[in-house]
Amino acid sequence: MARFYKTIDSYHLSYQFVLDVYQFTKNVPKSEEQNITSQLKRAAVSIPLNIAEGSCKASPKEFVHFLNTAFASAKEVEVLLQLSRDLNFLPPSDFDTLSKKLDEVCAKLFMFTRNIESRISDRNPKFRFFQEFKKETD
Repeated sequence: MARFYKTIDSYHLSYQFVLDVYQFTKNVPKSEEQNITSQLKRAAVSIPLNIAEGSCKASPKEFVHFLNTAFASAKEVEVLLQLSRDLNFLPPSDFDTLSKKLDEVCAKLFMFTRNIESRISDRNPKFRFFQEFKKETD
């Protein structure tokens, strides 16, 4: 199943988010460049990279796996942003800006993943990525 990642909204949002993260982390102390800042940048970069890589996979199930990895990276970024704010490496206003953008990335990515997953489950009821989540919330 061929997909062109450049047509995926989640890819564009996450790509722009990476650019924003790099811009906002320019003022982080040099002592943290190899610690939280480095991990924050790697995790942020992982989001669009996994979307792009997954878009080239042969099956929708493989694509969903990469989308889930991208979503997990976004959650890692969320925690790293909170740590950066709480350690005073990131001003509260920058944290708020990045958090809002990350929330948008996560929401789009979640809904896109769910859409792909629903197409898979229509063909194969054994594959229900969100089945356990749904059971827990009922």
